[in-house]
Amino acid sequence: MSTSELVHCVSSLCSAHPDHAFAYLSDPDRLGEWSLGCWEARSEDGTVRGSSLFDGAEAVVRVIPVAEQKIVDYEVGSDPERLVRRISARVVPGDVVGEPGTSLVVLTAWRERSMDDDRWHRLVVAHEAEILLLRHGIERSAA
Repeated sequence: MSTSELVHCVSSLCSAHPDHAFAYLSDPDRLGEWSLGCWEARSEDGTVRGSSLFDGAEAVVRVIPVAEQKIVDYEVGSDPERLVRRISARVVPGDVVGEPGTSLVVLTAWRERSMDDDRWHRLVVAHEAEILLLRHGIERSAA
C-alpha cells in the first residue's frame, strides 16, 4: 500500500493468468462485484451505473481498457457528461515479480482538488477492501 495527499495505490498477487485478470478488470458487468462505490452496477449506453455502499449515491463509471498495456482506466462521476479519469488498474505478469503463472494487480486512485479529507479517507479505505475483492473475484472466475 502507498498513500499520499494525491495518490493511493494498492496491489495484490492473483493466482490467474494476466489475460484473465485483465479481462475481469475490463468487464463492465463485473464492476458491481468489487467496487464499493458502484455496487450492483448495471451497464447502460457505454457507462455503468451503481450505488455507493457508503451513502447510497448513484455513481456512473466508464470503463476504458487498453489491452496492449493491460491497463484499465475508470472515468467516474455522477453525470455521464462530466466523468473524470480518476481510477486505474494495471495487470503486471507475475513473472516480473518472480511468480510465473500469476498476475500482480495494481489499483491506483488520484485525488481531486475538491475532495475533502473525509471523502479521500473513505476512498482509501474502500480501495484497501476492493483489492481483496478483486483478487478473490479474479481467482474464483479463473477456476
